[in-house]
Amino acid sequence: MNKELILNLFTQIIKQGNILIDEPMKKHTSFKIGGPVDFLITPGNMDEVYKSVKLCRDNNIDYMIIGNGSNLLVKDGGIRGVVIKIADKLNNIVIDEDRMIVEAGALLSTISKTALKNSLAGLEFASGIPGTIGGAMTMNAGAYGGEMKDITEKVKCIDRHGDIIELNNEEMNFGYRKSRVEEENLIVLEVEIKLRKSNYEDVKMHMDELNKKRTTKQPLNLPSGGSTFKRPTGYFAAKLIEDCGLKGVTHGGAQVSDKHAGFIVNIDKATSKDVLNLIETVKKVVRDKFKVDLETEVKIVGED
Repeated sequence: MNKELILNLFTQIIKQGNILIDEPMKKHTSFKIGGPVDFLITPGNMDEVYKSVKLCRDNNIDYMIIGNGSNLLVKDGGIRGVVIKIADKLNNIVIDEDRMIVEAGALLSTISKTALKNSLAGLEFASGIPGTIGGAMTMNAGAYGGEMKDITEKVKCIDRHGDIIELNNEEMNFGYRKSRVEEENLIVLEVEIKLRKSNYEDVKMHMDELNKKRTTKQPLNLPSGGSTFKRPTGYFAAKLIEDCGLKGVTHGGAQVSDKHAGFIVNIDKATSKDVLNLIETVKKVVRDKFKVDLETEVKIVGED
């Protein structure tokens, strides 16, 4: 199907200003890396997400959903088909006593600030995670002893058949950096989380404490995809990498952060090849020295 035909189909359901053609993905990822996508669509509401997904499925158009692109490495050849980006528009937050009903594109940082403003505790761990709640559900995001599974009540999704379903916490199959969303390629539309009534000062103190830890230990001043590797059972990825003498090692414009070895950062116009070569180097050296296989936490997509 040619681009003109796809554009004509999408203009029937999405405002033309929310349809970008041959858009560089480096503008939409925290790594600041990535070639062009054929179409970048930004739906204005849940109904437009549903219609966009249905349009792609009905017409056999390849598509993928992204939030804020904070855990994504897009290859230099870009992405064929359609990227549906939910972070920019789908961000409504409703407070109901100690619950928050949140659209999937809302940023965790914004949701955490809203919780603080309403003296609700339980989300402090997520205040510095740079993604959307939809992405956080997909990978059961966590930090400092907290995970999304601890606070999630219900998740509204589009399933593989195109039906809208609602899953409770147990049905989400949460595990370490995984969930049913990832397993079944579901699309998150809305999340209900349950927090605890507290007082503003206590919540703020806890949030400030965790954010101070994050800013002093992580390379937040440089583009990255967050933690590059998952935690291997019984080990810490960053310690293994550091013990191999890889901290600060570079390949092209990519570097194993000299501040935190668990992050690969973009220090000078890195390409995806730079990052991928560095990932492979790290994996090989760690495997050779410690007989441990590292698995990437960053999602790698696109064409070479």
